[in-house]
Amino acid sequence: MERGHFIITGTSKGIGEQLAALLLDLGHRVYGIARGASERLQSYGNYVHRTLDLNDITAIESLIEGIVNEVNINNSKIFCLINNAAMLEPLKPIDRCTATEIQQHLQISLAAPMALTSSFIRHTRDMDIRRKIINITSGSGTYPAPGMSAYCTAKAGINMFTQCVGAEQANHARPVEIIAVDPGMVETGLQAAARGKDEQDFGMAKYFKQAYEAGQVQPVESLGRLLLKIIENEYSPGRLVHYADVES
Repeated sequence: MERGHFIITGTSKGIGEQLAALLLDLGHRVYGIARGASERLQSYGNYVHRTLDLNDITAIESLIEGIVNEVNINNSKIFCLINNAAMLEPLKPIDRCTATEIQQHLQISLAAPMALTSSFIRHTRDMDIRRKIINITSGSGTYPAPGMSAYCTAKAGINMFTQCVGAEQANHARPVEIIAVDPGMVETGLQAAARGKDEQDFGMAKYFKQAYEAGQVQPVESLGRLLLKIIENEYSPGRLVHYADVES
């Protein structure tokens, strides 16, 4: 893969941490954004951590501006933003969700990626480099699930947002290659939390348990390697990419 710079949200664990480590091993420079820091990533000299609670989207503009000003694109071929961070909770019927829970979920899982995308495009507009944005989505953005209304709605919003920005970029001479990637079911803390819920409170817990027992949940290491291929591949702006399409 061509040498590049990457901004990844949610690097303290899970998909974000694994992908960052793979990119760092390849010699890329990674800027990680998360509330907590990863001890694993801190050992890399080409890793820069930025502490931020994505619930505060007003702080995103200055953060991205600062990162872009630090980046030296000489001898680099790609500058990529990966919107990975998301919430799973609340996992319960909507009539049991509080306004605070709904607001926090949509701030982190939908509004923050929108603000990050806006800022990234604006501050990299004059850069003579391949620019790419990957929004991590889910099949839940297409298929409704009881007890997951906040999560499904946020992911459906990510899908539509990606397509809208893709349509905006399509007419540019040097468009930003924005795509949404559905990674399928991946063994992360979110996945474990979903199947660990009491089935009386969250009926979908049974489905998550069955998928895990049937071997349908892929390890985060496998997804990380797949994402490296997706980063390298070129797609039309606004494309929704499913992991199975890449493997085939």
